[in-house]
Amino acid sequence: MDCIALTSQKPHAVCIPFPAQGHINPMLKLAKLLHFKGFHITFVNTEFIHKRLLKSQGPNSLDGFPSFRFETIPDGLPPTDANVATQHMPSLCESTRKNCLAPFRDLLLKLNSSPNSPPVTCIVADGIMNFTLDAAQELGLPEVIFWTTSACGFMGYLQYRNLIEKGLVPLKDDSYFTNGYLDTVIDWIPGMKGIQLKDIPTFIRTTDPNDPILHVILHDTERVQRASAIILNTFDALEHEVLEAISHLLPPIYSIGPLYLQLNQIPAEDNTFKLTGASLWREEPDCFEWLDSKEPSSVIYVNFGSSTVMTDEQLIEFTWGLAATPFFGGLLASWCCQGQVLSHPAIGGFLTHSGWNSTIESVCGGVPMICWPFNGEQQTNCRYCCKEWGIGMEMEGDVKRNYIESLVRKLMQEKEGKEMRKKSMEWKKLAEKAITGPHGSSFLDLDKMVNQVLLSPRD
Repeated sequence: MDCIALTSQKPHAVCIPFPAQGHINPMLKLAKLLHFKGFHITFVNTEFIHKRLLKSQGPNSLDGFPSFRFETIPDGLPPTDANVATQHMPSLCESTRKNCLAPFRDLLLKLNSSPNSPPVTCIVADGIMNFTLDAAQELGLPEVIFWTTSACGFMGYLQYRNLIEKGLVPLKDDSYFTNGYLDTVIDWIPGMKGIQLKDIPTFIRTTDPNDPILHVILHDTERVQRASAIILNTFDALEHEVLEAISHLLPPIYSIGPLYLQLNQIPAEDNTFKLTGASLWREEPDCFEWLDSKEPSSVIYVNFGSSTVMTDEQLIEFTWGLAATPFFGGLLASWCCQGQVLSHPAIGGFLTHSGWNSTIESVCGGVPMICWPFNGEQQTNCRYCCKEWGIGMEMEGDVKRNYIESLVRKLMQEKEGKEMRKKSMEWKKLAEKAITGPHGSSFLDLDKMVNQVLLSPRD
């Protein structure tokens, strides 16, 4: 990676993630990459998230560096206890959309008048935080929207308006959840041949035409067309057809992932703040000593993300099903650095909710998956892992211990699992190729996005 040839003043990127764990993580990785390329960075969290990060990372963890600073804005919600794991997502989406533009605009004015930083030259915002587009337009700044899903998940969201106009959504009544209607094949989505309604991100599964999340997504996917460019944490070889299809619908699309691998390309001597983390939970590093004691591909890693909620019965069934196999060593960690875990040679399989961060990190580690999708585009990711990429098997129906045991044994011991592991390693090599200069697709897209968009005045 070549840094920007700096003039007397650095370009200044303001990066603002949606205030949830799965959005903060990739945005911080991107901000670090931009910093390495020569940008002054202001990273904007909500006040609630800022307090959570101080609690998990330490009281001085967000002090930042001269050219990488952390700022906050309010989220517009009533004060929330910092011990609460997650905020109510529908309320948070609605509140940020309605209440965050004014404080964000004030922050930009403050930054532009500060003697301690160069003037703001561009904005990089999460797709849900698209109120920032108004501020960017007012100041004549280029803005890149970072959609933190897979390309296939993003395309699924882009189809919500079409699904409504074609009368497929909302569902007519509750029977449509179970009568086979969700198996309907949607044969008109570009780049997504053979996709079924059940594979579309789950917020279409409503009988309410005024469903708030449905309308948030309609709003966000239509607003994104105003952006200077859109970036995705994926790579061309993995999602070529759908990326090609999206490129005909929206502003320039840059696939710059996997960000986990991109970040690892930064030389240690140039990455003084690599340990600056984004975890809202205190991580437990002891798990790596435990993994070091295990044989290669002998451990199955289980993590269902930061917001999945299990019933007591499901937790019991998972526990007994895993305990019946020789691959669940029994180490329980409250939180860990997942990318590092999935890259550890002892990991032979991943039982996951199929969130995109988890999925792309599993691809980076060459680890096959058992997919138990919960909501959103997790269903879309699961479908692609299992039916397109050959690196996953879906856990369907009721969660029962014998079923869980059989899937784990199939993944870790049987021929099907071995074939998936081989395919996973092939995708890992392609991911590594994508971020390697000078010809890797993501390496080039990151460079183009920086030079053609972030460093160019907005028209």
